[in-house]
Amino acid sequence: MTFSVHGLSVGRGLGGTANGVAIGRAVCILSSRASVAHYFIDAAQVRSELSRVYHAKEAVIADMQRLQISLSEHVNKDAPQELSAIMDVHLMLLQDETLADGVRHYIEERHYNAEWAVSAQLEVIAAQFDAMHDPYMRERKGDLEQVAERLLTHLMGTQQSANLSPANQTSHESLILVAHDLSPADMLRFKGDVFSGFVTDVGGKTSHTAIVARSMGIPAIVGAKSASQLVRQDDWVIVDADAGVLIVNPTEGILAEYRQKQADGLMAWQVHLDSDTRDSSQAVSLLAPDGTAITLLANIELPTDTVAALAAGAQGIGLFRTEFLFMGRSQLPDEEEQYAAYREVVLAMRGLPVTIRTIDIGADKPLDAIHGQERNAINPALGLRAIRWCLAEPTMFLTQLRALLRAAVHGRIDVLIPMLAHESEIKQCLLMVDRARVQLDASGVLYGEVRLGAMIEVPAAALIVPTFLKYFDFLSIGSNDLIQYTLAVDRANEEVAHLYDATHPAVQFLIESTIKQCLAAGKSVSVCGEMAGDEMHFKALLDMGLRTFSMHPSQMFSFKKFAGR
Repeated sequence: MTFSVHGLSVGRGLGGTANGVAIGRAVCILSSRASVAHYFIDAAQVRSELSRVYHAKEAVIADMQRLQISLSEHVNKDAPQELSAIMDVHLMLLQDETLADGVRHYIEERHYNAEWAVSAQLEVIAAQFDAMHDPYMRERKGDLEQVAERLLTHLMGTQQSANLSPANQTSHESLILVAHDLSPADMLRFKGDVFSGFVTDVGGKTSHTAIVARSMGIPAIVGAKSASQLVRQDDWVIVDADAGVLIVNPTEGILAEYRQKQADGLMAWQVHLDSDTRDSSQAVSLLAPDGTAITLLANIELPTDTVAALAAGAQGIGLFRTEFLFMGRSQLPDEEEQYAAYREVVLAMRGLPVTIRTIDIGADKPLDAIHGQERNAINPALGLRAIRWCLAEPTMFLTQLRALLRAAVHGRIDVLIPMLAHESEIKQCLLMVDRARVQLDASGVLYGEVRLGAMIEVPAAALIVPTFLKYFDFLSIGSNDLIQYTLAVDRANEEVAHLYDATHPAVQFLIESTIKQCLAAGKSVSVCGEMAGDEMHFKALLDMGLRTFSMHPSQMFSFKKFAGR
């Protein structure tokens, strides 16, 4: 049976499947298991992976049996019978052959690593529980998941780092990751992994998860609603990111049609790359209708993304989202690690300007490190995020500022501060920069000068631009958040995605007003949100006077036509 699920297309990227179509087997995961390592093993590793599963199972059984003994000795006599019965159910599920046989299949036949095999078989059995008519049996899925989590905890505790890099990936089928939701950190965790496409139930086209997926150059669909419930483990699926359509269990005819579309797209993309990247040192050169120069800058998430930026002909980095250095880890990066990352970007860009944004965390970009968790947040998008969090964590903020100042010795760095709305916040930020300089002076550490800029992404900021221009060297309009906050539309929520409108008169007014005031004051201004890389908005922004656009590197190729190439 063939059926399709519709979502929001994430669009094209710079990767090997940049034509926007991915075909492969579905790998269904729960968000809580996104951190499970996914990699292929060699045939020689099969026995050792099976042994790891066996020993993990025996360890869990031993733990549970010890717990039963403890319960019988220390708990009130009326309680142990019920608790012991639950433990008996868990032991029975753990030793069930359905779980063991499925895990063995994924390791022996599919060459999944042990953790992935357990997670994959768990999803299969969980779906079977969901389909049961008996309410009591459906509820036993929770017991199964608890048992599997215990097993995974033991396996991840014995995971060998030597196994973490994918082995012989090209000999295996393409895989499509299907999940209810994935955080940006999850997406980065899968970067360079075994998946050729992604599908999530939730999310918006300008959510940070979608932005990271696009930067990875992998076809993805967000906001597909019930995809994770409808798609089963190992189903054949087609991700048509251009149309925002997921096709499940396609017929041979549909499969052949999309394989041809995929092949045609890959060939056209390769020809495009060959013609556009013969000389990667040549930056894109564009002129506006009035003859003034247009500057195209690149948005990046990690230092390694500079390769794609240079290949696309970027004239610099307009937005380095430093929060991705902090995500998906239990400890925040220290000053030396940050300094090395910022220096790497500056040196890689060969003298071109680099704009680095201070950490913009919160809302749909939480930190795993405890320092970044906002407790009891009812509405994280309006809470302790971005610069608010930085000012609340001055030690962390000073660490980042010192690293940025030190990296400026190696080339031009513009430091961009996100989500400012109050003059008091501006003054606090400037004091923090001064304090970072004083600390470096006291330590005798060399540092360079930086230009300071602010993001205009809160309507309050757009309405007091003159105040911002008194303190900052440049402004950058973050259109994604500016639209979200102006229209009160959660950009990560597919239910209200249709209300997220960059052409709304209020949004257009705030953007145009900001641009014109910057130009009148002789200060540089750019747009670094998704609007900057959208051809539909390009002319409107030009007409407003904008001449500096910052976008994902893959979007630059389509803008070359404005240079008459």
